[in-house]
Amino acid sequence: MTPELDERLDAVPVLANRPRSIEELPGGLTNLNLKVTTRDGVYVVRVFRGDADLLGIDRDAEAHNTRAAAQAGVAAAVVDYRPDLGMLVIDHIAGATTYDNDSFAQPGTVERVADACRKLHEGPRFVGDFDMFDRQDGYLSTVRERRLWLPDGYDSHAEAFQRVRAALEVRPEPTVPCNNDLLAGNFVDDGTKLWLIDYEYSGNNDACFELGNTSTECDLDTDRIEALVSAYYGRPTLNKIARVRLQAMVSEYGWSLWGAIQASLSTLDFDFRDWGLQRYDKAVAGFTGRDFDRLLEDVQRDD
Repeated sequence: MTPELDERLDAVPVLANRPRSIEELPGGLTNLNLKVTTRDGVYVVRVFRGDADLLGIDRDAEAHNTRAAAQAGVAAAVVDYRPDLGMLVIDHIAGATTYDNDSFAQPGTVERVADACRKLHEGPRFVGDFDMFDRQDGYLSTVRERRLWLPDGYDSHAEAFQRVRAALEVRPEPTVPCNNDLLAGNFVDDGTKLWLIDYEYSGNNDACFELGNTSTECDLDTDRIEALVSAYYGRPTLNKIARVRLQAMVSEYGWSLWGAIQASLSTLDFDFRDWGLQRYDKAVAGFTGRDFDRLLEDVQRDD
């Protein structure tokens, strides 16, 4: 805590001028997340940091979409949104634990994840769209214009990336409200219900991007990817399995540039270069894998 941050908390009515305890929550690379306990309630305060414009974050959309996700029954309710203070205040989820990648090995977890995603996707429409192909193009322009670090050989996979785009467009899917950033730490389990948190990259998108992004961020193997697809769609069709796996590559190739931007410009004590390289290496493995051409064919099938 700093005096300046303490003053900002005092400016939020639900937190103002009352005894309170403050605990920093783990995770969050573009926010400082605080658990604030008062006599009247417990809240999570997301204190914005980093260059939102540079990273493609729309804070107004984040607040609106968090409210919409709460209506869908998968996100904590928004208590207050103060863009002037750089804060979003939401309800704290009592008695909850946060997933890690190992959680996905537990029986029933993949099915619960699919169910939570489906509830979000069937909920109120979000403000704004999210398309990783467009975002990747914007991130790459930022990297070039500012002459930032770029993973070696990045451009040599641009053709494969566009082949994925063309294959996905043959049988386009309708867009639905998506979180678009469901790494393991954004799944919160209160013992009864699975919650989805952090909507700073939210927007309407292909549901298979959501599932593909989750599969790669949570290191799901092929069997668990098929289980996730089956739980979400009712059966593991070749088309949907291919779409999820290809969208995982799209996620990896695009988010690796997020890591490149942060590696060069962020002041946080975090190895963003390694974070970006991990995703880039996964994308390269996918683009050069022996089943890449088959996935491109399968995603265009009507099954």
